[in-house]
Amino acid sequence: METRKPYPTDLTDEQYELVAPFLPKEKATGRKFTIPRREILNAILYKVKTGCQWRALPHDLPHHKTVYTYFGWWTLDGTLDRILTALREAVRTQAGREATPSAAIIDSQSVKTTGYGGEEGTIGVDGHKRVNGRKRHILVDTMGCLLAVVVTAAHVADREGARKLARTCRDFPRLRKIWVDGSYTGDIKEEYQAKHKIDFEIVEKPAGQKGFAVSPTRWVVERSFGWLGWDRELSRDYEFCPRHSESMIKLSQIHLMLCRLKPLPKKSKNA
Repeated sequence: METRKPYPTDLTDEQYELVAPFLPKEKATGRKFTIPRREILNAILYKVKTGCQWRALPHDLPHHKTVYTYFGWWTLDGTLDRILTALREAVRTQAGREATPSAAIIDSQSVKTTGYGGEEGTIGVDGHKRVNGRKRHILVDTMGCLLAVVVTAAHVADREGARKLARTCRDFPRLRKIWVDGSYTGDIKEEYQAKHKIDFEIVEKPAGQKGFAVSPTRWVVERSFGWLGWDRELSRDYEFCPRHSESMIKLSQIHLMLCRLKPLPKKSKNA
């Protein structure tokens, strides 16, 4: 195979070594690999960072139909989830913490979709934020690492998104505390306590506060949304299927954590 010039989003040897054990050993068809899986992953990460269309992938990367096919496979078979979990636990361990969290934060973000539409019932209007599109509900640990994500139509209430995220709580046996903002009202607090033994705490604004102020317990999740904004693919929701939208968010976090664990070499000032 001819050697191509690298893109800024390409994985280093050290970064690929962290994810390679979690990639399927062979295709779903049982045939031999003809295209290196590393190049497939590099192409997917290129799209996440640049926000280009699938068919606009550079010609020196694998064909866009092949890349999209692998993206769909790795979404359905749980490959991305396994990579995300392994890297998150590695990041936490590197920071001197337990592999699984005992506390987390939930929040949502409404984003616009494109004119191409999406699956029926997956697009709506967030009347409060005046956004026509979808809503990203995320659960992050106290380091800002993604634990779970659910994408719904924008009109879905935050508490309903929290109910969907609750399905993943069994994956985190140490989780005992979740912080949220004032939009998570109703009986959701009692549901989390009864079904999952998790304390669901609403963080209210301090009395007399005017304008914006950083909340010590909730700024972490806002920073996580800020990290998503570094990738142009996530400036809007471009995907037809919400499950693929969730995968794009997972891929963004995967790339971020790889750069934490195995940072790129610093360039010399004289280079």
